Amino acid sequence: MRSIVVLCLTGLGLYLSALSSPPACADENLAGIACRSVHLSYPAPESTAFYLEMTPDVSAPGTYFMACGFNVGYFGMQELGNGKKVVLFSVWDPGSQNDPGKVDADRQVQVQFHDPQVRVKRFGGEGTGGQSFFDFDWKTGSTYRFLVTSRKAGDRSVFSGYLYLPEEKQWKHLVTFSTIATSRQLMGFYSFVEDFKRDRVSTTHARRASFSNGWARSLDGTWQSLSTARFSADSNPALNIDAGLIEHRFFLATGGATKNEHLKLGEKSTHSAPDASVPADVTALLQAERD
Repeated sequence: MRSIVVLCLTGLGLYLSALSSPPACADENLAGIACRSVHLSYPAPESTAFYLEMTPDVSAPGTYFMACGFNVGYFGMQELGNGKKVVLFSVWDPGSQNDPGKVDADRQVQVQFHDPQVRVKRFGGEGTGGQSFFDFDWKTGSTYRFLVTSRKAGDRSVFSGYLYLPEEKQWKHLVTFSTIATSRQLMGFYSFVEDFKRDRVSTTHARRASFSNGWARSLDGTWQSLSTARFSADSNPALNIDAGLIEHRFFLATGGATKNEHLKLGEKSTHSAPDASVPADVTALLQAERD
């Protein structure tokens, strides 16, 4: 389920294809199997914190609404094939291997903390690394808040995932992973919507999410609004995808009766939300983490 924020890569670089026809590098093996994975990428410098608010607007079994993706991990919410709801945070080992049993212990993602309600384990098949699951009965139409922080620790980067619990009105520290990532903290910010059920029937179900009030705190401590987003998708040839901006919220949609009525693949959109600012409880949490 590691959805990549590209359409296709060749030796000549990244190529984008217009929606008037399937991409030149289309993988026909995906045709009719799953909804096309769609992404938004947000330009920002290397950072120590990544905050984003996400609303799952329309869901279906086998959906991953990924809010905070970065260079070596991702953080979001899933509706599993049986309808169960979870929050997932994953971080990758270095390297391109797929067998978690073949990674030396000193090169594996290390678990530095996890909440007692959070399950952690190793994964493989899409790279290898550590992942965590928190059972959380999220609702469509409700907005959820995500925060990822990072810091350097020798030759490792340490990443923590926090979820705001609306009913309890407090942040929950889910997990802290460390991985070998020399000189790199948070980079390559993105979000996506993915159909991982992939049983053909899943293509008939629309999936849609909205993303707003995104921020990244650069290495010098200044905050940058993630007010620009670029639309991309995987190599599935399906054309029933869409993305765009409604007021100050970006959205992604795929599957079912979705029509491309807003951004075309490769296009960018920028908003200027009035009086936008980093939420006070985020800055307070970051200060507490430093203390």
